[in-house]
Amino acid sequence: MFKIKNVEGKARRGEFTTPHGVVQTPVFMNVGTQAAIKGGLSADDIKGLKCQIELSNTYHLHLRPGDRLIKDLGGLHKFMRWDGPILTDSGGFQIFSLAKLRKITEEGTTFSSHIDGRKIFMGPEESMRIQSNLGSDIAMAFDECVGIPAEYDYVKKSADRTYRWLLRCRDEIKKLNAEEDAVNPGQMLFGINQGAVYKDIRIEHMKKIAELDLPGYAIGGLAVGETTGEMYDTIEAVNEYAPENKPRYLMGVGTPSNIIEGVWRGVDFFDCVMPARNGRHGHLFTWRGVINIKNEKYSRDISPIDECCDCPVCRGYSRAYIRHLFASGEMLGLRLAVMHNLYFYNNLTEKIRTALENGRFAEFRREHSETLAKRI
Repeated sequence: MFKIKNVEGKARRGEFTTPHGVVQTPVFMNVGTQAAIKGGLSADDIKGLKCQIELSNTYHLHLRPGDRLIKDLGGLHKFMRWDGPILTDSGGFQIFSLAKLRKITEEGTTFSSHIDGRKIFMGPEESMRIQSNLGSDIAMAFDECVGIPAEYDYVKKSADRTYRWLLRCRDEIKKLNAEEDAVNPGQMLFGINQGAVYKDIRIEHMKKIAELDLPGYAIGGLAVGETTGEMYDTIEAVNEYAPENKPRYLMGVGTPSNIIEGVWRGVDFFDCVMPARNGRHGHLFTWRGVINIKNEKYSRDISPIDECCDCPVCRGYSRAYIRHLFASGEMLGLRLAVMHNLYFYNNLTEKIRTALENGRFAEFRREHSETLAKRI
């Protein structure tokens, strides 16, 4: 399923085959939490923005409209009219964000819906059933995401429990894929490495889950309070023990610079709400750094958002017009900004793949990693 085509240092250029198409890696997955990209983008829109994988949220879709309803309507691909690969997260991170409304036991987690307050239980089997009903190509294992800082003893117990949950996820998805009415019988399970920033816990956990020979592995529980340096150190420590012949997914990260540095350290998959969220607030990514389109200095600027960008927005609209849309409260401004930012991220990973193919990723990193982190 995963073929590595080029290697430069620890960075990899590969291909990952799913039931709904082949993914070129490194790849950025576009986050459509509730089966839609926030900002008014459709499945057709993201196709035109070089999106390869759409990511949707198990927790949110379970609550609304309901995963059973989506299954009855043919699965998530048909529901949102996206025919490419889909990854669904397990709901673990969203339950982490509901810390004051949840209770964790060996069986799973009981929590209160953020919509109406009703009590809901979700464990490994329930998470796998929901994701099976959605019919995604990649289902993420049910895990506990621990906030940072956290006490060592609690993190160790949590990582051990996450491993036991992973065993249950593996057994359950095998059963679900064998059912006659399975939406996507080729659905694959990715395991998730946890352990906060304690390297010994992370490494031990990675060694244990690597033995399960799953289709892919993720590094979870980062970008939740640690420093950037701690995040990079953790990635390096974990990837030393991750299977070389399986894709590696850094969950919920991050900035363009984070992506470049993650690839440098051996990561293949990324996702983050940042491009869409920042776009909706007028913060736009360019190859010179980040700009705030709401600034007065752009009111007469007839140049595109980024003169180095060939996205549909930069080909047709000026900074002055997009600033006007934001100032006027027009929804088109949000839509155009999100389109540009998603294209930028997808184009960034495309350029990374090209650099790896040509053996010049180290040069690409030197040229762009710090520059893309600047605010203009």
